Amino acid sequence: MRKNSHDDDQCLAQSDNKFDTVGSIATNVADGFTVVAVGDLILSRPLTKYQHPGFDEIVELLRAADVTFGNMEMNIIDIRSFKGSPQAEYGGAYHISLPQIGPDLKEMGFNVVSRATNHTLDWGVEGMRETGRVLDENGIVHAGAGENLAQAAAARFLETDRGRVALVSFASSFTPMSRACDSAGEAPGRPGLNALRLAKSIVVPTEILETFRRVHDALPDTEPGRADPTRVVLDGVTYKAGEKAGYSFEPDARDVTDILRNIRRGKQFSDFCIATNHGHEPGGWSQEAPDYAQSFAHRLIDAGADAYVVHGPHQLRGIEIYMGRPIFYSLGNFFYDTLRTPAGADMFDVYGKDPRVDTDAEVTVDEEAKGYPTAEGFVGAVTGPVFYESVITVSRFEQNQLAELRLYPVELGRLKRFANRGVPRLARKQHAEAILGRLQKLSKPFGTEIFIENDVGVIRPRPS
Repeated sequence: MRKNSHDDDQCLAQSDNKFDTVGSIATNVADGFTVVAVGDLILSRPLTKYQHPGFDEIVELLRAADVTFGNMEMNIIDIRSFKGSPQAEYGGAYHISLPQIGPDLKEMGFNVVSRATNHTLDWGVEGMRETGRVLDENGIVHAGAGENLAQAAAARFLETDRGRVALVSFASSFTPMSRACDSAGEAPGRPGLNALRLAKSIVVPTEILETFRRVHDALPDTEPGRADPTRVVLDGVTYKAGEKAGYSFEPDARDVTDILRNIRRGKQFSDFCIATNHGHEPGGWSQEAPDYAQSFAHRLIDAGADAYVVHGPHQLRGIEIYMGRPIFYSLGNFFYDTLRTPAGADMFDVYGKDPRVDTDAEVTVDEEAKGYPTAEGFVGAVTGPVFYESVITVSRFEQNQLAELRLYPVELGRLKRFANRGVPRLARKQHAEAILGRLQKLSKPFGTEIFIENDVGVIRPRPS
């Protein structure tokens, strides 16, 4: 039986301006409530029926939680009977899973997944719909994709013994044609994903910006008198001045408003709300979150999110505890098993392959070799280890507070034969310490202290 703390929260709501007019935004779950969160689920085949060394330990951790979350970065279709087609605009690779992955994920313990990613419409609206159907059939709650923006953006709910859980999913990295919209007048809504649009700028020193301004003013059809003194736009690229060269991102105010509203609404109808974003920014090469990320994450928590999970860069980034809630700035890859995915003719063209001679596997190997840096920072046949390392995060709540966050380091078999890579197992000894040591450094700028105990990272927040 879950403890009912609703009445106590209503009393607090009357004296604390962080509570809304409908009810408390405080966490409202029974003691012992646990959430497992992992990163990208890039998986093309079922796993539980096979003997994968160490995988039983992984499944035991996944099944033990009230909520087990991952990012569904695959479309689930049977290519033999599928009525759709690979799209000309796709997320960099045509990711698909077999339909058997639905019951397999359920068997592993996954009960909530996010759907908004740059791969949501790799196989068109038909692939998006078929993926939702398979997840529904297997009782896995999913959010982030729908028949219009209202459906894609809405919170979806999971009932557990210790409280009702809401999930709000969105993506800041997405293909333009995959963005959902609502109806307007006679025009119907558009199926797709819940998008967080970002305006990207390149930051340059002031003297370089002034050079760009002179180039701008010298070009035909420009209007120097209306130029923004803080930035210059050249051929659609925005440059602005700053001390350090880099990239800057500004979230679209309309999208932010809608996301915050859906989080607030999700929390009003639940005891625990998870917000999740699929975002690559500033790029898969970076171990640091983009410049907008921290202030935006805090706004999500202030709106009612009890946890914020980011995925997309395919590697770990730092962890922050804000207002007693965990923020994961990237959880990297959890499954990374893509070799059996049909590539599609467009992908053959991109990598200079001939489908009459070359195989899908050879295209995929080339895509990974050219798409991700190695440990030395160069491209090569074996992707760098950071893309094959991650953590399983286990958040435990007591008295509606985050009592402990445990981080179980995993490795995905980077040095195995390509067809056998991508299945997680717990990292041991020196490898575990190396993964956790890197996460310690990445989390330190957020004021997060991670202890290493028996090859497991532990965060114990101070009581608020």
